[in-house]
Amino acid sequence: MRSTAFLLPLLAAVTSCSSAPAPAPADPATVEAGHKAFAHLVEVLRHPRCLNCHPDDDRPRQGMHQAVHDPPVWRGPDDRGEPGAHCASCHQDRNATDARVPGAPGWHLAPLSMAWRGRSDAAICAQLKDKARNGGRTLDELQQHLAEDPLVGWGFSPGHGREPAPGSQAALGDTARTWIDAGAPCPPRGEPQ
Repeated sequence: MRSTAFLLPLLAAVTSCSSAPAPAPADPATVEAGHKAFAHLVEVLRHPRCLNCHPDDDRPRQGMHQAVHDPPVWRGPDDRGEPGAHCASCHQDRNATDARVPGAPGWHLAPLSMAWRGRSDAAICAQLKDKARNGGRTLDELQQHLAEDPLVGWGFSPGHGREPAPGSQAALGDTARTWIDAGAPCPPRGEPQ
């Protein structure tokens, strides 16, 4: 025991010089709240209002049945349509009520890296946390995107005759904040959708 006594002051010195505090043990109630928040978050992300613009191919979808966009259009090199058929050619910065064409500022498809159609909860969770697959966003920036982006907001107020995504954009932002503040826990891999 005597030979290890010199290690205690050394260990204390090294610990006090550490630039990052040791992570606090996870509070089970907080982690559980994070899992519940993510379950609600993914429920919204899987709604057709979100999935229609987050397709896993080059074709946007429309309607609650996620029919392929009519007239036929394709993603294009910048996710905003092909030359001569850009999304903004029809989709303006707001809904065109008389023409029944939906619109919001910056109308476009999410990049393929941000598609989650057909993915498990665990895969979507990992994707949301991965800057290479979430639009280059930190978790705080992701929360801000969900809470404030007008295109996301359109999903909650899609115009006459269109079913909105469940809840509100503000509630989605709050839910994302709860999930992030709980450490952004993911469900186990292989969990059913």
